[in-house]
Amino acid sequence: MKFNSALIVVEDVKRSKKFYTEFLGQKIENDFGENVAFEGGFCIQEKKLWREFVHKSDSEILFRGNDAELYFTEDLIDDFLERLNSSGAEIVCPLTEYNWGQRAVRFYDPDGHIIEVGESIEFVCRRMLSKGMSVDEVGEKSQMGSEYVRGLI
Repeated sequence: MKFNSALIVVEDVKRSKKFYTEFLGQKIENDFGENVAFEGGFCIQEKKLWREFVHKSDSEILFRGNDAELYFTEDLIDDFLERLNSSGAEIVCPLTEYNWGQRAVRFYDPDGHIIEVGESIEFVCRRMLSKGMSVDEVGEKSQMGSEYVRGLI
């Protein structure tokens, strides 16, 4: 068995398609109208079609579950944060630097799905190296190990 993709349900596929392509810079792999697949392995599907597939009423399909997220990486996190702050999106968790050195922010998409945008771990390791940390220090702090960090040099 092979995993193919994750799918999230949206109220308005056109609005969500615009959000994911224009705001998050995602590329569409296939566009079937009410169902859109993006490169990277996630899809959006309009609620009315999803409702038919799962035989549920509108009231049984809930948004803002706060129990999952879509995760994206962006190394220019400060630039992204400026765009995010001017977008009017509701922030779930402000920009936070985690103990492994990665900075990330979480916010809601137009349908209340949590989106996380964080720096890639490669970028995090390179940043720590550029600040004078040793390979072993970066390997330990990033939790990636010295071997991984050496591979970046």
